[in-house]
Amino acid sequence: MTATPPPEGPPAGTRPGGRRPGRRRGAAESLLSIVLVLEALSLFFVMLVVNGRDLLPTAVAFGGGFAAIVVVMLVSRTTRWPWGIALGWVVQAGLVACGLLDPVMYVVAALFVAIWTYCLIKGTQLDRLNAARYGGPGDAA
Repeated sequence: MTATPPPEGPPAGTRPGGRRPGRRRGAAESLLSIVLVLEALSLFFVMLVVNGRDLLPTAVAFGGGFAAIVVVMLVSRTTRWPWGIALGWVVQAGLVACGLLDPVMYVVAALFVAIWTYCLIKGTQLDRLNAARYGGPGDAA
């Protein structure tokens, strides 16, 4: 019995570094995760304002602020699933609730809720259009 040498190059279906090709993200998933990351960045500044105006004790302002930022960043990774989008709506409600600390946050929250809603609607429309055009998930029509 003779041993056959292994084939040259990486296995089929992998990238040159040995990694598999990445999953193709939909438009809604990408847009919604971008909105959530922008909200996390804005929460950093909200945390600074809340601390600077002495609306909460410093430890509570920074601890709660960093915890909220981490939660929003984690939720941004779940927008591919329907329950992740529902968590995104919970984040939007939490952002509106920040208006209880500083009324200016109602304006900021209204802007982010409007952007979130627009990205959800348009991203879903783009995903359906791409599925109809190129085939793929959601190709039920």
